[in-house]
Amino acid sequence: MRWALVKVALAVTTMVVVAFAVPLGLVVKELARDRAYSNAERQAATIGPVLAITTDRTQLERAVASAETGPGGRIGVHVPASGRNGRPAEIGARRAAEADVAAAVKLGRASISPVRGGSALLQPTAVASGIAVVEVYVPDAALTNGVTTSWVVLAGVGLALVIGSVAVADRLGTRMVRPAQRLAGAAHDLGRGKLGVRVQEDGPTELRLAASAFNSMADQVVQLLANERELAADLSHRLRTPLTVLRLNAASLGDTPAAEQTRAAVAQLEREVDQIIRTVREQKAQTQQTAAAAGCDAAEVIRERMGFWSALAEDEGRTVRIAGADRPVRVPVARPELAAALDAMLGNVFRHTPEGTAFAVDVHNADEAVIVLVSDAGPGIADPDAALRRGHGGGGEGSTGLGLDIVRRLAESTGGDVRLGRSVLGGTEVRVWLALDDRRARQGGRRGHRLRRTLGRRRRAARPGS
Repeated sequence: MRWALVKVALAVTTMVVVAFAVPLGLVVKELARDRAYSNAERQAATIGPVLAITTDRTQLERAVASAETGPGGRIGVHVPASGRNGRPAEIGARRAAEADVAAAVKLGRASISPVRGGSALLQPTAVASGIAVVEVYVPDAALTNGVTTSWVVLAGVGLALVIGSVAVADRLGTRMVRPAQRLAGAAHDLGRGKLGVRVQEDGPTELRLAASAFNSMADQVVQLLANERELAADLSHRLRTPLTVLRLNAASLGDTPAAEQTRAAVAQLEREVDQIIRTVREQKAQTQQTAAAAGCDAAEVIRERMGFWSALAEDEGRTVRIAGADRPVRVPVARPELAAALDAMLGNVFRHTPEGTAFAVDVHNADEAVIVLVSDAGPGIADPDAALRRGHGGGGEGSTGLGLDIVRRLAESTGGDVRLGRSVLGGTEVRVWLALDDRRARQGGRRGHRLRRTLGRRRRAARPGS
């Protein structure tokens, strides 16, 4: 897909560049030609007024010399014979053929005739003795002056556009291909039995939806497997009752060899059933650990817990706001643990702020971490550091601080942390930093600090009176 996008961008940009660059190059060439002939016409026009006044050779030579704007020898004047015995006069350089000069006289307007090394502009002008012709030589170099430079610039711009389009297409292709590759790799891992694999939900909308569907499917697979193993354990338990009856009946058979074989078979069957039950329970525990390690959707958990607490908030007249929970946000913590941490933070809002106090829950999804902010408009916490330590809560004497301690241990299990501060609502803000990758969180400390500073600037900007 990535190479296909690059090829499409390369083909389209090349066609656009050719469609515009070639006509522009031809226009530049034509403009250079027109500029050369326009200069020649201006030079010829400076001789016309002199011819209208006099045909004296000396005066005309002086006029030709003054009209030369470049290298000399480019302007010539063909003056017709005056009187019956007069002879035509040739002043300056002459390159055009006599037939071309005669044709210009007959035509009565400016014309261009080819000469060796370029062209000659022939401009007829009326004089007392007839029609004089002013000839201005235009070399081929003047016709293409600046054309090569312009074409080089156009080629450079076109090449830059092609390279830029290929680079942009490559970046877009990478943005599309990487989520697809992660999704394919996760599907292979799940097929090999790695039940804890999940996909980061990023990239284009379609791939985000596919990743979300894959994560939901993986959760369902884990749940179905756990139910199946629970059912196997339950069925094995049900075998204990008939086995007990068989064992009691075998005990009453006496001491015959057949009775001993029956009792041995019953004992072996009981051991096998016990082994099945132990194996199923161990696999069920592993499945539950895998499901916990796979993490959960923080946005879904937040919406669920806010739905639970919103009823109490409505009864107490509290204004509730949720931000950032409208799209999936995967975090590497178990769903029950995250729900317990949210309940602890929201419970503190209801316990330690008066009725009618507004509060909010915000979710910020970064590359290396997910930040959950619970803020309120209450009186705040006097000693934030003590509130994070067990036995020193934010509720004054007798408070255990256990709720925030649960939140702190949840964050630290991912390589993150918990901070308390002043919220934009004026009260307390509990910021939970959940690192998405413990190694990446340690190596990406500078990015984490930048995100912290960004959140700090947002809080200061949103604070009334700032």
